[in-house]
Amino acid sequence: MRAQLAAALGGTRGVIETAIPTVGFTISYVVTHALRPSLGLGVGLAVLLLLLRLAQRSQPKFVLNSLFGILIAAVFAARTGRAQDVFLPGILLNGGYAIGMVLSILVRWPVVGFLVGAATGDPTGWRSDPALVKLTSRLTWLLVAPCALRVVVQLPLYSAGAVGALGAAKVVMGWPLQVAALAAMGAVLARGHTPLAGETPALQRD
Repeated sequence: MRAQLAAALGGTRGVIETAIPTVGFTISYVVTHALRPSLGLGVGLAVLLLLLRLAQRSQPKFVLNSLFGILIAAVFAARTGRAQDVFLPGILLNGGYAIGMVLSILVRWPVVGFLVGAATGDPTGWRSDPALVKLTSRLTWLLVAPCALRVVVQLPLYSAGAVGALGAAKVVMGWPLQVAALAAMGAVLARGHTPLAGETPALQRD
């Protein structure tokens, strides 16, 4: 279960690679106030990270996510000519994630439950155990929190056009919040027993 959660968040390298294009764009724009060259730098850094992954023959999934994200952000900003629009897709995405995960909890199909299904090899078997549904709901709330907090903090900065603060907020509220969420999940999981592959989903506690 813990391994599945760590893999879903991309590990340390994955989240760092996600942050690098944003850092490059933000620093370049704050220094030069030149939108298109700064966008080019962000995209170029993502491409370099992808080439490095390919050269090392390692998993490029999270670099591809980063490249796709910065390309979408570049399209938004290039069309409007406003640097703060680089951050709009991320704000919208986090808002969508938060809403989607809350809805999954309300209908008793919490998102984290599907990670349990991946770990056990039974995609929906976890729902037969009410205690496991309750636990995965708690864990899903811990994933909702970072997404909601990013929107609450970044949306006012976006409205104010504070590009430097937006860049800093996106990086600071990126992997550190994810690591904090993962640590909180680990603490919850440490309180009881979660099923191993091949076991019938059951809990001693929670």
